[in-house]
Amino acid sequence: MKKLITIVAAILCASAVYAQDLATATETFNNGVTANEAGNVEMALQNFKEALAMAEGLGEEGADIVANCKSSIPILMFSLAKKAVNEAEYDKAVAGLKETIEIATKYGVDNIADEATVLIPQVLMQKANGFFNDKDYAGAADAYKAVLAEDAANGMASLRLGAALKALGDKDGAVEAFQAAIANGQDKSASKQLVNLYQQEAAASLKAKKYDDAIAAALESNKYGESAKAYQIAGTAASNGGKTKLAIEYFEKYIELAPTAKNSGDILFSIAVSYQQLKDTAKAKEYYQKAIAEPGKINPKNLEAAKAQLAAIK
Repeated sequence: MKKLITIVAAILCASAVYAQDLATATETFNNGVTANEAGNVEMALQNFKEALAMAEGLGEEGADIVANCKSSIPILMFSLAKKAVNEAEYDKAVAGLKETIEIATKYGVDNIADEATVLIPQVLMQKANGFFNDKDYAGAADAYKAVLAEDAANGMASLRLGAALKALGDKDGAVEAFQAAIANGQDKSASKQLVNLYQQEAAASLKAKKYDDAIAAALESNKYGESAKAYQIAGTAASNGGKTKLAIEYFEKYIELAPTAKNSGDILFSIAVSYQQLKDTAKAKEYYQKAIAEPGKINPKNLEAAKAQLAAIK
């Protein structure tokens, strides 16, 4: 009988402890609700985590608290991560978002996991844009690469990466990034960047008297957007490099694309000279006449030379 009384006492004692634990878990959870309503997200999150740990040991009696904590914790974590974004604490925000994804996935709160996943590249993009706007191109390049590690199809990140690498003098890297941007919806802007990049290279090669390199870069530029400027550079390089037939071809394309250009008379004069070098007097005469017909678009010396050559052609 004494032994039975001892067992009953033990059971009653355990029941009392169990009830106390449930009450404590409930109170902790309610404190979390109150803190959240007051806008103290950090405190609410801490309370929910503590309540969850308590309730998980209570079996069926703690199931409701467990379920409510698991649905609330990812939401609060996501809220804190977004707060860090608004305060421009980007590294903290990304770390918080990744933790949110992990916990939300574990607790089955898929919508929060999905939203956090989408937000990470956007946060990294904001960080990268900050570096770029401050002209910290090395920092920007690293940050845009981080964006692409999360979202390889982000065309804008590829476009901005190309611009940063171009500013750093990394031509090959810039070209690769711009091509990736073209492949991911930034065709117009990336093509324009490539046109400018290759035209700058062509102009620099022409100035350095590397005529074959100038022609190659100018023609590469035209692959991304045909332009009169590229043909002018190519024509000048071909002419200076003794490639007369190519000079005619490129200069004629220039006139085709920019018939009303301010220097059209000078280009026509160059074509005439090139034809004369090839002993095609008919074509030379034709282009000298065209050059003379553009008095406001030809250098006065070239105008007088055109007249003299035209008079000398039989």
